[in-house]
Amino acid sequence: MSYITVIGGGSWGTALAMLLAKKDYDVTMWVNEADLVERMKETYINDVFMPDVKLPENLNFTNSMEECLPNARYVVSVVPTQYVRGVFKNVAGLLKDDAVIVSASKGIEKGTLKTVSEILSELVSNKIAVLSGPSFAKEVVNEVPTAVSLASYDTDTSYMLQEIFNTEYFRVYTNFDVKGVEIGGALKNVMAIASGICEGLHLGRNTRAALLTRGIAEMLRLGLKMGSDPQTFSGLSGMGDLILTCTSTMSRNYTVGVKLGQGIKLSEIISSTKSVAEGVETSVSARELAIKKKVEMPIVEKVYEVLHEDKNALDALRELMNRPLKTEFYTE
Repeated sequence: MSYITVIGGGSWGTALAMLLAKKDYDVTMWVNEADLVERMKETYINDVFMPDVKLPENLNFTNSMEECLPNARYVVSVVPTQYVRGVFKNVAGLLKDDAVIVSASKGIEKGTLKTVSEILSELVSNKIAVLSGPSFAKEVVNEVPTAVSLASYDTDTSYMLQEIFNTEYFRVYTNFDVKGVEIGGALKNVMAIASGICEGLHLGRNTRAALLTRGIAEMLRLGLKMGSDPQTFSGLSGMGDLILTCTSTMSRNYTVGVKLGQGIKLSEIISSTKSVAEGVETSVSARELAIKKKVEMPIVEKVYEVLHEDKNALDALRELMNRPLKTEFYTE
């Protein structure tokens, strides 16, 4: 079977490595923490991110890129977005020419305002695909029926990867709008923080429904300006992922928002968790993209202000509700 390397030992990296290993692929999981690698080799348990899950015994673990990349036919990157450039800049020379990279990260790089596939395209000449959609890692591990999008500009690559990742409980749909899939996956994290803030403020279901609907409108407006297919935002990587992450405490971004709404400072929230809430950094990039592309994104703007300018969440809500009145469907 094909040799696959999964780069990233967090919950989602662990879930994908486990899924592929259970299909009897030869899978190696690269983990940054050397001590965790040694414990996983002994126990087959990721005691940091998935302590209650026994991993397949045919799954391999390493802390060495030199060990796991040179023979890899497929490389699944589950590196937090802000670290993708640093990781792949250092290992690009280790990749086989015909290796296919699958990005499973969701975010927009600060400064460059690039999606993950754009970052990777700068650094490597390999074919690149994007895996995104409503998929909590713990539920995938527990084989809860899940559906996701697999996007690539190359048709053959899309269909090949669809077969590799698809299982009886993990249904993979192809999509050829890479940019749209990435924008949806990135911006839904910002909206999830907003949704969590509403929950922390004890607001109602009316508020959440309004937030999700207007949130997808903002995602669509930016996507159109960036050349995406509008249909993508009604799909799994758009509305599907938005619904999931905006309504569950299993979402790291939603949980950050809940705590913000309760009055807890961002620095305290970040210091108390090992997992990365991509929406915190993506809010900076999304706001800059909105300004650059001249797209009105008021929810993104207020989330940014709450996160990075210490704006009171209730004040942000009042400002949103008291904006000049609009027609419902506008594209600027």
